[in-house]
Amino acid sequence: MAFADLREFLARLETLGQLRRIAAPVTRDLEITEIADRVSRGPADRNVALLFEHVQGFSMPILINAFGSPQRMAAALGVEGLDDLSARVAHLLDLKMPGGFFDKLRRLGDLFALAKAGPKRVRSAPCQEVVETAAPSLAGLPILQCWPGDAGRYITLPMVFTRDPVSAARNVGMYRLQVYDDRTLGMHWQIHKGSAEHHRVAEETARGRMEVAIALGGDPAAIYSASAPLPPGVDEMVFAGWLRGLGVPMVACKTIDLEVPAEAEIVLEGYVDPTERRVEGPFGDHTGYYSLAREYPVFHLTAVTRRKSPIYPTTIVGRPPQEDYWLGKATERIFLPIIRLLLPEVVDMNMPAEGVFHNLVIVSIRKRYPGQARKVMYALWGLGLMMLAKTIVVVSEHVNVHDLSEVAWRATGNIDPRRDLVVIEGPTDDLDHAALRHRFGGKLGIDATEKGAMDDIGQPWPDEIVMSEDIRALVARRWQEYGLL
Repeated sequence: MAFADLREFLARLETLGQLRRIAAPVTRDLEITEIADRVSRGPADRNVALLFEHVQGFSMPILINAFGSPQRMAAALGVEGLDDLSARVAHLLDLKMPGGFFDKLRRLGDLFALAKAGPKRVRSAPCQEVVETAAPSLAGLPILQCWPGDAGRYITLPMVFTRDPVSAARNVGMYRLQVYDDRTLGMHWQIHKGSAEHHRVAEETARGRMEVAIALGGDPAAIYSASAPLPPGVDEMVFAGWLRGLGVPMVACKTIDLEVPAEAEIVLEGYVDPTERRVEGPFGDHTGYYSLAREYPVFHLTAVTRRKSPIYPTTIVGRPPQEDYWLGKATERIFLPIIRLLLPEVVDMNMPAEGVFHNLVIVSIRKRYPGQARKVMYALWGLGLMMLAKTIVVVSEHVNVHDLSEVAWRATGNIDPRRDLVVIEGPTDDLDHAALRHRFGGKLGIDATEKGAMDDIGQPWPDEIVMSEDIRALVARRWQEYGLL
C-alpha cells in the first residue's frame, strides 16, 4: 500500500501495535537516545516506533525508530517481508528489460519511469502551510544531541535535495547535519556520494551558490529512497514513486529553484557556498565509534516551511543493530537482483549488522570453475558503493548466508590462509577509522567455498557429515508418533 505521508504510516503502525506514544516529559539532549537505544536492542515485542509527545521546551513531537524492525521496514515499503522486495525488482527486470547487464543498468532509470513512478508537480502543499522567510530559524526544531561526545545537535533523518550545476540532474541523499547556530548547518556529504559530486562540480565551475533543500518527513518510501545508494542516472524520487506505486507529489520551494515532497513535515531551504568549509564532528556514528572532526561544506538557511503542527522525524546511530540497519537491509534485498544481472552465479547475499554494512559482505555462489570466488570478489569491489566493502566472504550455494554461525564455521574450516585469502587496496568508507589513511586502505576477500580437484589442492577434500535422508525421515515419524516434537 502507498502511504500519502508520515501520518498515514504512523496510523498503520498503530493498527499493527508497532507504535508507542509517550506522554511523559523528556529532553532532547541524550535522554531520547538512551530510550530509543534500549528499545531497539530490547525484546522484539518491545521494539516499537516511539512518538514523544512532550519534548521539554517544544510543542513539536519527535518520532524515532519508525523503521527499526524488519516488520516496520517492510510495512513502510508496502510489502509483507523484505525478501518480497527482491522478487518485485526481479520481476520488473525480467518483464521490461531485454539486453545484457550494462544495457539494463543504463536503462534502469527509464524503467522506473515507465512504471508511472515520476514525481507529480503540485501548486500547494501541506509542507508550506507555514512559511518563514523574513527571519528563518532552526531554534523551533527539537533537534537531538545523540551521544555525550557529539560536537553538538544533529539532524539525522533528512532528505537532502541538490542539482548538478551543469546537467541539472537531481540527487537526494541522507546526510547528517550538525547545527552550528540558528541559521547554519554542517553538511556532511561524503566524497563518494551524489551531492558531494554536485558540490565538486559547483566548485570547479565557479558557479556561485549551490542551492540545497532539506526535507524532514514525508511518505516513508521517499524517506527510505534518500538513503538508497542508487546507480547513476536513477532519480531517487522516481525510485520512491515506483516503490509506493504512485508518483511522489512535489512542490516548488519558496526561495530557491528546487522541488521537495509536498507531504513533508518540515522543509529547510538554503544554499552552500562551494568555497566555504567548516569543522564538522565528532559524531557518534553507525560504526560504534565517534567519527573524526573534519572540514565539510556549510549550509545557510534562507527559509523554513512546515505544516501547522509538524512531527519532527529523527533517528540515532551507534553500534548496530540500530534503526539504520533495517534501512540498509532493505537496500540489500532490493539490489540483490541487480547484482545477479552482473553475476548470475550469485545465489544470496548478507551484509550483517555486525559488519556495519561495509565491513562484511557474505555472498553465496554456484561455483563451477577455479578462481570463481575471486572473480565475484573483484566484480563486487567494482560495483558502485560496493567498492567500500572491507571484507567479502564467498561461500557455496548451499550455505545459508544469514546463519552467521554456519558462515563462521565455513570461513574458518574451509580455508587455507595462503591459498584462500585475497588482500588488495582501494577506496574505503569515509568513516573507516582503521583504514591505512582517510578514504583508502586494505580489503580482504575470503574464499570459503569447498575445494576440489579443479582447485588443485594438495590433499583430498573430505565429505561433510550428513545423516542419510531415510534415517532422518524415520526419526521424524517416530518423534511425532511419541510426542517428542
